[in-house]
Amino acid sequence: MRCLKVLLAEDVDLIRGALVALLELEPDIRVVTSVGRGEEVLREACRTRPDVAVIDIVMPGPNGLTAAAALHEKLPDCRTVALTTMARPAALRRALDARVHGLLFKDAPPAELSRAVRTVAAGGRYIDPQLALTAWDAAENPLSPREAEVLRFVAQGADAVEIAGCLYLAVGTVRNYLTTIVAKLNARNRVDAVRIATEAGWIP
Repeated sequence: MRCLKVLLAEDVDLIRGALVALLELEPDIRVVTSVGRGEEVLREACRTRPDVAVIDIVMPGPNGLTAAAALHEKLPDCRTVALTTMARPAALRRALDARVHGLLFKDAPPAELSRAVRTVAAGGRYIDPQLALTAWDAAENPLSPREAEVLRFVAQGADAVEIAGCLYLAVGTVRNYLTTIVAKLNARNRVDAVRIATEAGWIP
């Protein structure tokens, strides 16, 4: 029986130890290394050459999706499974953008994690069914590409004058965009519009 080599990346020691122990119970899976920070993922993957990297999305240093994207670039044969605590369409979209091959909740049953590892190692994809349903049911983005761009600047703390300078627009035009954005999202104000759009996955 071929033994699948797994890298596990999780910053909470207790959870990392539990996940390693659970995976090691499987006769065809061996955890070859485990790390607690995003910048350690690529280095350890290059050293141990795992078949699959199981990576928590939220990690200190580069986040898990940044690490997954780097793995895809440098070690394309290493498949990735991302772990998330967020049941949001944004989580699925960001994971797919980072070229991960599997995505599931951190509190998924142990059998589901091992199933995900085997599935992606065999060349397939594994998306937690609840996450897939959430993405399927998500409302369509009402923002135009330009409106989304303006709102991304707002999310970064920019005011209308700064946004106008960055996008080479008149300040009045930016204010018109902001008024339209707030109305489209049925938001109370700009801050609320950023929250709504971020939770829906319409802006990163």
